[in-house]
Amino acid sequence: MAKLYFNFSTMNAGKSTLLLQAAHNYRERGMVPYLLTAQLDTRAGEGRISSRIGIGETADTFAETDDLFARLKTRQAGGPVACTFVDEAQFLTPAQVWQLARAADDLRIPVMCYGLRVDFQGQLFPGSATLMAIADQIREVRTICHCGRKATMVIRQDEAGRPLKEGAQVQIGGNETYVSLCRRHWRDAMGDPY
Repeated sequence: MAKLYFNFSTMNAGKSTLLLQAAHNYRERGMVPYLLTAQLDTRAGEGRISSRIGIGETADTFAETDDLFARLKTRQAGGPVACTFVDEAQFLTPAQVWQLARAADDLRIPVMCYGLRVDFQGQLFPGSATLMAIADQIREVRTICHCGRKATMVIRQDEAGRPLKEGAQVQIGGNETYVSLCRRHWRDAMGDPY
């Protein structure tokens, strides 16, 4: 039985590295993986999944209006799909998460999603919330705060390195924009907002 998986963490935990390694493992065994990433994340170039350690691969992109069940059904009609890998899964809509679950259930394609759990204000992304609710398996990819504790939160910072407390939920950026922290240091940086 195919399953829907959600691998989540903060920034810089190696989610994309794990995705690329797993896709490589499928190919090495003669199987065909299908890679998807968010159209709005063009940091490594449009339609590219890239890791901070220097590996990368081309992928199809999804926008919030795409029907991912229809996309996977069409892709499967063109040849076998051993597994679907979705990078930047936090940008999925709740409907798209259900479409991926349907692909796992009805098309019997395993779907492995990788993404952030929470935004810089400590709020769940809608796609991540739905994945947390309905995924068959959920796995945390761990990274550490500067203090050595497990990082579970992320701050967004300005050009001077000051934490930002307001702004849109989605702003594409990397190490220059986001810093992963433990909850205690996130509370310190954000002024204990709650």
